[in-house]
Amino acid sequence: MRFELTEDQRDFAAALDGLVAGSAPVGAARAWAAGDATPGLALWKRIADQGVNALVVPEEAGGMGASAVELVVAFEVLGRHAVPGPWVESAAYLATALEGEDREAVAAGAVATVAVAPWTPYGLDADVAERAYLAAPDGLREATAAEAQASVDGSRRLFRLDPTEVRVAAARAEEAFDLAALATAAQLLGAGERVLADSVAYVKQRRQFGREIGSYQAIKHHLADVRIALDFARPLVAGAALAADGPDRARAVSAAKVACADAAYLASRTGLQVHGAIGYTSEFDLSVWITKIRALVGAWGTPSFHRERILTSLLAAPGRGGR
Repeated sequence: MRFELTEDQRDFAAALDGLVAGSAPVGAARAWAAGDATPGLALWKRIADQGVNALVVPEEAGGMGASAVELVVAFEVLGRHAVPGPWVESAAYLATALEGEDREAVAAGAVATVAVAPWTPYGLDADVAERAYLAAPDGLREATAAEAQASVDGSRRLFRLDPTEVRVAAARAEEAFDLAALATAAQLLGAGERVLADSVAYVKQRRQFGREIGSYQAIKHHLADVRIALDFARPLVAGAALAADGPDRARAVSAAKVACADAAYLASRTGLQVHGAIGYTSEFDLSVWITKIRALVGAWGTPSFHRERILTSLLAAPGRGGR
């Protein structure tokens, strides 16, 4: 099977990529980590104006009624440029789980976040979110930000959420979780691609012993391993997006999340190695992606959780000792 984007989807990706690339996303991410959300919120509005928050929201609820394919296309771009903010929480989870006016607000571009224990026990960027929710046994409740929590990625500002007594209309929690995990996988794919591209560019410039370090076979092999890992992860993301409305959605999403996490983490380790000492400095932009990848690997389900879910699904399949 070939997974090819349509012309409209490619145009959407190119337009979004151009918009984000021209909006100083790394500067916005660094400012966000330092506590200045102004550049990041300005970028949020530009992206929201492109309809990213409303992609999976039905048209009758003020959204675009797009498929999960458009969602992963958008989130790969967000990952490639390390765009800060609770995008997965807003445009994937809450855009799916909420109903009524709350969903319409998310579709219109409201900055919203959610904590869904045990996968995401803290509210991402709850200090700047206009709306915060906490998943509870009886659905979603409005919440407020409490104590800040440490994160390996400074641009991912985590907060414990205190629930209020206000319950909001919500449904499709499992579908919302899967779309959030899939969007995270797409972010990892985009971040991995960016680290690989920057690493390839660097080894073509850095010279040692009178020659470019990229000419050494050992470095070529390491970078080729990353290329292969990312190329194997990409069709799993596309397949999971196409299976978003099918019975195998959970297994497909978990496979995509595991593959993208492994590939992006390999990209970050390899990028750190080929950059040498400069790769370890926080001042160098590579650190923005390395720390984000490390944080996203465990976001919306750890690799162990998703591997267990794949195994459980396979064992339960007909002819495998299950039902």
